[in-house]
Amino acid sequence: MTATNRRRVLLAKPRGYCAGVDRAIITVEKALEQYGAPIYVRKQIVHNTHVVRRLEDRGVIFVENTNEVPEGAIVVFSAHGVSPMVHEEAQRRQLKTIDATCPLVTKVHKEAKRFASKDRDIILIGHTGHEEVEGTSGEAPEHIQVVESPDEVDKVEVRDPDNVSWLSQTTLSVDETNQTVNALRERFPNLLDPPSDDICYATSNRQDAVKEMSARCDLVLVVGSDNSSNSVRLVEVALEAGATAAHLIDEASLMEESWLNGVETVGVTSGASVPDMLVQELLDRLTEHGFGEAEEVETAEENLTFSLPKELRQDLRNDPVSG
Repeated sequence: MTATNRRRVLLAKPRGYCAGVDRAIITVEKALEQYGAPIYVRKQIVHNTHVVRRLEDRGVIFVENTNEVPEGAIVVFSAHGVSPMVHEEAQRRQLKTIDATCPLVTKVHKEAKRFASKDRDIILIGHTGHEEVEGTSGEAPEHIQVVESPDEVDKVEVRDPDNVSWLSQTTLSVDETNQTVNALRERFPNLLDPPSDDICYATSNRQDAVKEMSARCDLVLVVGSDNSSNSVRLVEVALEAGATAAHLIDEASLMEESWLNGVETVGVTSGASVPDMLVQELLDRLTEHGFGEAEEVETAEENLTFSLPKELRQDLRNDPVSG
């Protein structure tokens, strides 16, 4: 960077909430209004510390497993999706379930079931232990094996090399996923692709915006929680795209002032489960350190919305007060 003493901020657009996250959070808020507290949610509704804390303050109880929910109570399934086994357990315990799974994750579940119905081996590209991967794997556990990176492709064992399909977690790095698919295709030339991209539009768009601005940045700050896959990927993408340094922070107060030493241009973005007020707080803090008004770097316009889960819509329609 040239020494002009002009400190500036580049602000990625799109950033923050995607349609699936927005739907999931509104689902829990509407459930609180409709049924009253407490409302139980299996796992974190979305991977963001602040969203979870705010909902807890309103009477939401987050649990790891459905067996922690009192029999007959209401439980919301998170945006990341659950396996059929979880649905069955909830039914056995007579829980009223509201499924806030992102429709784009549901699409991957359907692809898994369709490939399995044709007795294909399925390679699921994703992070072992992530809720989304567990949910998708549960749709066809006898057919699915998880691969995290191109380095693991050599370990894959299949019954028939000509009868293999691949799917992916929706929040991965687009570039790394492509590398893994290419490595799989080298081993299995007849590898069958999913009907459409599994990595969701919001993940791709946020990565594209970061790529566009990062080469001009001495520092990129990604607002997001460390258990948020798509937020972690944004840090990796920023560094790969040319940013001198990049950090993931949950909130503005976690920014270390030493990071700003010698920095002229800071890029700012946020993961798909991050409320924009957290970004604004970071911009305010950067202003205090002499950085000027943020200049948006826009690479896509987003206007997709998803309707609320059908279980909740039905109750809202039947409620004369809500209706």
